[in-house]
Amino acid sequence: MSSAKLFQPTQVGDIELSHRVVFAPTTRLRADANHAPLPHVAEYYEQRASTSGSLLISEATFIAPRAAGYEHAPGIWSDAQISAWKTVTDRVHAKGSYIYLQLWALGRAAEADALAQEGLPFVSASDVPIEGKPAPRPLTVEEIQEYVQLYATAASNAVHKAGFDGVEIHSANGYLLDQFLHDRSNIRTDAYGGSVENRTRFPLEVADAVVKAVGQKKTGLRISPWGTFNDMYFADPKPTYSHLVTQLRDRYPELAYLHVVEPRVDGVDTVEIKDGYSNKFIREIWGHRRLISAGGYTRETAIAAAEEKGDLVAFARPYISNPDLPFRLLHGIALAVGNRALYYAPGSLDPEVSPTTHSHLPSRLIDLLALGSPLRRAYGGLPTPGCATTAKRVVNTTSAI
Repeated sequence: MSSAKLFQPTQVGDIELSHRVVFAPTTRLRADANHAPLPHVAEYYEQRASTSGSLLISEATFIAPRAAGYEHAPGIWSDAQISAWKTVTDRVHAKGSYIYLQLWALGRAAEADALAQEGLPFVSASDVPIEGKPAPRPLTVEEIQEYVQLYATAASNAVHKAGFDGVEIHSANGYLLDQFLHDRSNIRTDAYGGSVENRTRFPLEVADAVVKAVGQKKTGLRISPWGTFNDMYFADPKPTYSHLVTQLRDRYPELAYLHVVEPRVDGVDTVEIKDGYSNKFIREIWGHRRLISAGGYTRETAIAAAEEKGDLVAFARPYISNPDLPFRLLHGIALAVGNRALYYAPGSLDPEVSPTTHSHLPSRLIDLLALGSPLRRAYGGLPTPGCATTAKRVVNTTSAI
């Protein structure tokens, strides 16, 4: 077994993982008109669970109709949605792996016309629009409290009905909770705007409600302190995120993890890191607790992050085209290149065909690895995905991390 921490077992919440490589949430737009995941979504996640003991985080999933605003993105409020997700979790668990659901509300990032067609309001923290989009209506305090309960209900649906191992609160990338954090998008003058304490109030109330619904050990939260995606900007994010992370640390000593996007990634784009942009201050506050880091990692930088900082490392695009990514990273196997034309193809039932396993390895070695021979144990530590010498359909459906 490799001695690198990236490939060693670790505990996250109440589950034991066989390694620290995480499948990042990747928006796929593969749901039907009623926001229920299509049948091949289960195959997509099953393939990426092929290394036993892996942690997958689902694509961002709407907590309620009013939180939506994109066609073909999944939800977690209806019986049909919950049933479709239960098929996904069952197939992931059958592979010996684990999956969290990411809880999502769009706010001003929604398509206003899509909401209007459903008779739903286009809202945000304030009436500050994304450039080129209409101005949203500020949420009332009563509506904010309703959203808090919607998050809690969605978390309960995910864990208690759909079989997810936990939930991740999406408070990153310029979506609703992030819109409250940023002083550029939040110009409120009530208890939810102005000071750092007020701007972090809504995300922390959501965290309180979700933890109450499913427990600390089944709750994670994602942030992007340096992100400008969806027209966000902080002159200095440190005061706001220092307060938020300190509150999370002190309130929830058993929180499953904190998920942090590195400054070299902004939405779907890789960007140059500016001077002074670093998540070091987050790590210093969070200490030795579980932290997942996402954003533009290679095998070498992921190994270093796990070794030097103790991080789990989330991959999105490489995991799309390499469903057996943990195995490939362990053994230094070259990665397949993704087809970006298939990253966002709403409702597509015609996935890419490419190898799911190790067809570039000698066929006899593949056979021995698949049979669980002594050679497999000598070859290296992670459980081996089911191997085949011929290409198999890969549901290649990635996104912003």
